[in-house]
Amino acid sequence: MLFNSVDYLLFFPIVSLLYFIIPKKLRNIWLLAASYFFYMNWNAKYALLLAFSTIVTYGCALFIDHVPKEKKWIRRCGLWGCIFINLGLLFYFKYTNFIIENINRALRLLHQNGQLPLMDIVLPVGISFFIFQALGYTIDVYRQSVKPTKNVLRYALFVSFFPQLVAGPIERSANLLPQFEKTHTFDVERIRRGLLQMLWGLFMKIVIADNLAGTVTMIYDNYGAYSGVEIVLATMMFAIQIYCDFGGYSNIAIGSAKVLGFTLMENFQSPYISESISEFWRRWHISLTKWFTDYVYIPLGGSRKGQVRTIVNTLIVFFVSGLWHGAQWTFIAWGVLNGIYLIVEKNTIDVRRKLRQTLHIKEDTFSYHLWQRIYTFFWVSLSWMFFRATGLKSVLLMLRQIVTKFEGHKLFGWTINNIGMEPQTLIVVLIAITLLFVVDDWKYKGNDAIAFVFRQGFVFRWCVYLGLLFTIIMFGAYGYEFTQTEFIYFQF
Repeated sequence: MLFNSVDYLLFFPIVSLLYFIIPKKLRNIWLLAASYFFYMNWNAKYALLLAFSTIVTYGCALFIDHVPKEKKWIRRCGLWGCIFINLGLLFYFKYTNFIIENINRALRLLHQNGQLPLMDIVLPVGISFFIFQALGYTIDVYRQSVKPTKNVLRYALFVSFFPQLVAGPIERSANLLPQFEKTHTFDVERIRRGLLQMLWGLFMKIVIADNLAGTVTMIYDNYGAYSGVEIVLATMMFAIQIYCDFGGYSNIAIGSAKVLGFTLMENFQSPYISESISEFWRRWHISLTKWFTDYVYIPLGGSRKGQVRTIVNTLIVFFVSGLWHGAQWTFIAWGVLNGIYLIVEKNTIDVRRKLRQTLHIKEDTFSYHLWQRIYTFFWVSLSWMFFRATGLKSVLLMLRQIVTKFEGHKLFGWTINNIGMEPQTLIVVLIAITLLFVVDDWKYKGNDAIAFVFRQGFVFRWCVYLGLLFTIIMFGAYGYEFTQTEFIYFQF
């Protein structure tokens, strides 16, 4: 069930209204049933996989907590057994055919005739998200940073909570689990904030992301017919597309939870206003970044064991992050490239400071901060080429096209046909992107955009509500030649 579908438009109000009407002791059961119904809309049989992962992590957490502290090896066996089972499931569904394809490729290079057949495996929606969330809980119990819950239904709801089930944020048990023990009232002010955040998320997804997707696909699927400058423009469009797609999902998820009375962690904090790569990664997909930091980077030693070890740990984390995103070498290359960005940035701090001093560059000027943002956006967008392309060969050919056939003059001769959008849609998308960056800049400075809207008068507020809704209807689901698309991160 997609957030941008009519089904969810019917599902969510019914779930919310009944949640506040039914007796309090039945509310978690109702949300659990609604969450499994939500997930089963994709493939009912994979609800068994969700339930299996839930039972395994629940049982292992209780076992680990029951074992005396002095018997560390037994506790460690329980933890690693849980990790092995869950990552084994993830590996089977997500990486089996990737391994087979690479074995077959190696056999062809060795001129061997034998080829292994690919398996008929369908990737369950959201498997990477709910398995990571469940494993995070088990690891926290092992570290004794949280106490295991004895209520299996409450824990099952923590793993399957429908607003963030299929694409995050990857919640921590310390934040979300206690909220299922509280009584949530029908708070009109909170519900208004949640609905407006959902509306903004739909605006990002339907008006910006989905309209940009057509142009990006048109150029990336036939890059040989386009000049370098057009490929660069399509890459920048994809950078905005993926942010609005995933950020839009996160806003709808957080807004949905807020209507019900739950607080989920922010997953994006104005990432394209960042002035460095390290700042970008503190603001992009925050829940996953924190997960890898706490459960992979720090256990590996983090930055505590010297410069060489820090570099190795950084590369390992970004390699795994790339692999987590998908069973393709392009995702791995994307992850490693971002790891290299961070390593270079952190190890050239003194050099860059001396260069700025030599050139008498003032760091407290508008032009300097603007340049830092453009510079960061450029390198981040370059890495998105690997994320979007169908293969490493395609990336290399597109880069060659950019270098040898840039043809910058074509940018000034672009027509509506080059864009692949209707004129009125193009104008609306450009205005929407401008509004997006204005709002993000406002948030970057520590302001609350939703609170700002609610502080205004009746006319202004309703102009915002109706303006967003009208734009979504006219240039989204009911717009010209619109094709409903899934959220990009559903495939992970």
